[in-house]
Amino acid sequence: MDPLNLHQTLQRLDGCDYGSYQSIRGKYKFGKFLLIIEQIPKDPYAPPGTGVFRLQVSRGIVGFPSDFTANPVRSIAFRDFLARNFQKASAKIATSRRGTGHSGLITISPPGQTILERTAVVVTADLVEVRFFIGLPAKGRKIDGILASRMLLEEIPSIVLDALYLTDEVRKKLYKHLETAEDTHYLRQLLTELGLVAFIADGAVLPRASGVDARPLKHSQCVPFESPPELKLEVNLPHRGKVTGLGIPAGITLIVGGGYHGKSTLLNAISMGVYNHIAGDGRELVTSIPGTMKIRASSGRYVECTDITPFINDLPLGNRTDKFRTLNASGSTSQAASIIEAVEAGAKLLLMDEDTCAANLMIRDARMQHLVASADEPITTYLDRIRQLYDQWAVSTILVLGGSGDYFDEADQVIQMRHFKPDVVTDQARKVAQNLPSKRKTEIITDLPELIGRIPQSESMDPHNTYGKFKISADNPQVLIFGQTVVDLTDVDQLTEAAQTRALGYALHHARRYMDGRRSLMDVLERVQKDIDQEGLDVIAHRDTGDLAGFRLQELAATLNRMRGVELRT
Repeated sequence: MDPLNLHQTLQRLDGCDYGSYQSIRGKYKFGKFLLIIEQIPKDPYAPPGTGVFRLQVSRGIVGFPSDFTANPVRSIAFRDFLARNFQKASAKIATSRRGTGHSGLITISPPGQTILERTAVVVTADLVEVRFFIGLPAKGRKIDGILASRMLLEEIPSIVLDALYLTDEVRKKLYKHLETAEDTHYLRQLLTELGLVAFIADGAVLPRASGVDARPLKHSQCVPFESPPELKLEVNLPHRGKVTGLGIPAGITLIVGGGYHGKSTLLNAISMGVYNHIAGDGRELVTSIPGTMKIRASSGRYVECTDITPFINDLPLGNRTDKFRTLNASGSTSQAASIIEAVEAGAKLLLMDEDTCAANLMIRDARMQHLVASADEPITTYLDRIRQLYDQWAVSTILVLGGSGDYFDEADQVIQMRHFKPDVVTDQARKVAQNLPSKRKTEIITDLPELIGRIPQSESMDPHNTYGKFKISADNPQVLIFGQTVVDLTDVDQLTEAAQTRALGYALHHARRYMDGRRSLMDVLERVQKDIDQEGLDVIAHRDTGDLAGFRLQELAATLNRMRGVELRT
C-alpha cells in the first residue's frame, strides 16, 4: 500500500477506540524501504513484545558488502551492530512516552555490553530486516492519529536513514565492532591449545559502573589490569596484533587477598569472558573457555532427580541423594546440585566466590572434624573433591578465597590481588602450607561416579497460563515466566539481557518436541542447539519477533533444572 493511504487512514482514526489501529496492519512501500505492520497490541498498556513491526531495505541500496557476513562470528557482530545503531537512532527521536501506556515509543530490544545473536536484525543475501516496537500513540484509550501519522511517515524514515545508511564514520565503527568480535573469538579458540582456561589482557578495565550498570567504570576511577610476569603471555590476534596478558592455566587456581582489593571483580570479568564484548567495554580481551560456569549457593531453589552423592550422602530420614529432589534446597544441597548439573551440561571451568558459597560445602576444618564425627556429617566438602574434579572429569576451578588457607594444599596456582593488581604467590602459599600444616583429615571415600543421563518429561512443562493462553515472557534476565511457572534464575549469573531469558523460555518450549521419554536431557538440549545453529533463533519462536538473544547450552540446562514442577527420571 501507499504511505499516503496510511496517512489518510490515521487521520480518519483520530479519536477512535485504540482497537481500531488493527485496520492499519499491512505492508507499506516507502521510497527505499518496506514497512510491515504485522501485529498491533490491542491496548496502549500492553507489553512491547506483543507488537511486531518490521522494516526491510535492500542490501544493495544501503551498500553492505559481502565481507560483513563472511563468517558466523562476523555475521552475528554485524547484526548486533545494526541493532545498536537502530536503538541509538530511535532514541534521538522517541526519547520518552508521548501519551498513555507505551505511546510514542520507537525502540528495539535493548542490547547490553555483549555481542549476541539477535532476532532484532535479520540479514539475507538480498535484504536487511529490522524488527522493532512502535508504541502507537493514545490519549487514554483513544487513538492519537496526528502523532501516529508523524511517527510512521516522518520519524521512521528518518530513523532508517540514520541507522542503516552508513556514513564513513559509522562504517569505521562497524569494522571495529566486527574486528573486536573476531579477535576475542580467535583468542577464546586459542585457550585450549595453550592449556589455558582464561585470559585477561593488560590494560583491561574490569570494574563496572555499578551493580546494576554493566558499562565500564570510568578510567579516572579504576586501575587498568596489569598481568604478573610469572603468568604473562603474548598472543598474536588477527586484527589487533600482539597482545599481552594473564593466562590462567587449566587446573586449580585460587584468587586470594584482602577485602576490596579486586578478587570478586576479577572473577566476574572471567565469568563474562564467555561472550564477545563491544569495543570500549574494557573487557574486550577478557575471555574464558566456552564451558565456563559460575556456581553459587541458592537456598530455596528447586532440584529434580540430581545425583549429589559426590558431595552429600546419608541424609537424615533416609532421603536419597543419588536422585535428590527438593522444592526448597539448602545452601549446601543447592550448590552441590548446581555443580553436578553444570558438569552434566558440559562445564569444564567452575568459578566460585566464597562470599556466595555454602560454607559447610566448601570447608570443614580440623576443629569441626574433632567435634562432629565424620559418621555424623553427610557432606563431603568441595576441598576434598576439587582435585578429583580436575583429575577425573577434567573440570578446572577458579576459587576466590579470603578466609581459608586449607585450599593451599590443592592449588596449582595462587594469585593474590593487591590494590587491584595480581601477584603470583604460589610458592609463598606452598611454604605456608608446609610450615603451618593443616590438621584436618581428608574425608573423601570414593571416586567420582559416572554421571547418569536424566530424562525430561514433556508433559511436566506447560507453557500455558491459568487462562489457557500461551505465555512465555521475561522483563529481566533473572526471572522467566513459563506458563504458570515463575523460574528464578538469580543464581545463573552469566545471563546479561532479558532477551536471552525470553529465548531460553522459547527454547525449552521447542525442546518439548524432542522429549519422547527416552532421550536424555542433554540429548534433547543439544538437538535444540543444533536447530538454532542451522536455522537461527527464529526456529524456536512461535512468530517473527525481535526480542530474543543468544544463549549457551549451559544456561538452557540451568533454566530447565530450576523450573519448578519439571519432572526428570533416570
